[in-house]
Amino acid sequence: MRLGVVVNPTAGQGRGAARGQRLLDAARGRGHEVVDLSADDAATAVLHARQAVVDGLDALVVVGGDGMVHLGANVVAGTDLPLGVVPAGSGNDIAGVHGLPVHDADGGLAAVERGLESGGRLVDAVAVGPPDYSAREWYLGVLSCGIDAAVNAHANGLAWPRGRAKYVRALLAVLGGFRPYGYRLTLDDTTWESTGSLVAVANAPSFGGGMRIAPAARMDDGLLDVLVAGPLSRAELLAVFPRVYSGTHVDHPACTVLRTRRVLVEHSPVGPVPPVAFADGERLGPLPMLAEVHPGAVRLLA
Repeated sequence: MRLGVVVNPTAGQGRGAARGQRLLDAARGRGHEVVDLSADDAATAVLHARQAVVDGLDALVVVGGDGMVHLGANVVAGTDLPLGVVPAGSGNDIAGVHGLPVHDADGGLAAVERGLESGGRLVDAVAVGPPDYSAREWYLGVLSCGIDAAVNAHANGLAWPRGRAKYVRALLAVLGGFRPYGYRLTLDDTTWESTGSLVAVANAPSFGGGMRIAPAARMDDGLLDVLVAGPLSRAELLAVFPRVYSGTHVDHPACTVLRTRRVLVEHSPVGPVPPVAFADGERLGPLPMLAEVHPGAVRLLA
């Protein structure tokens, strides 16, 4: 098999490079033709990967966290090229949904090979972007448009601590100037307009390294789970935040889950402008954002 491989060397607090090299060596040792498509930055890696697709690949394999899955999805979505994932990041939520071995290059390669033999699994992907532009970006996990996005942005700038503690520290910092944002959501058959603390458009159940933001979400049902949380005080947010890891926050009276195939998320003047949106932990840009699910758009080697 001809495998194109993209490695994030900084994934998993710098462990990605070693795991990526282990994968490259193991794949070559098992007789695969391997094309290393890694680069110094994500944009160049995408260019390498797209050129390799033109040249011919049997699969694209990414080594890293959810950011690398995001990169891979933006190369293969809507094509017949399957995507293999070897989880090596600090947040491996997409891999976790599909039971892929984490921080295990040999196990990851075995999963890729099994997926190639079986044909893999078709999963939904979401096209997202400003409604007035034809260009779209793809994501597989969660689009964040509220305090979760603000926390993500702040956490990205923190070198310490690691893991979940980083998000707790970021939340405490963001809460200092927090006021509920103004939203208008236009879904398939309803509109929601209110001040709110959080809007998450989920294709997968979790993000951020185990936060079960939409615990009932499925990646193969052709629907988005849109979690909206109404205006919460700072004290209420601190009380609700720990429940995100178990998914029980959805039982809070301020939280509602709406299911739809597409959703337009806009700022409403009923409250302050929401933060810049993120998807799969990657920065997208300011609202408005139109998200639309495409059933079975990615063949995942899982």
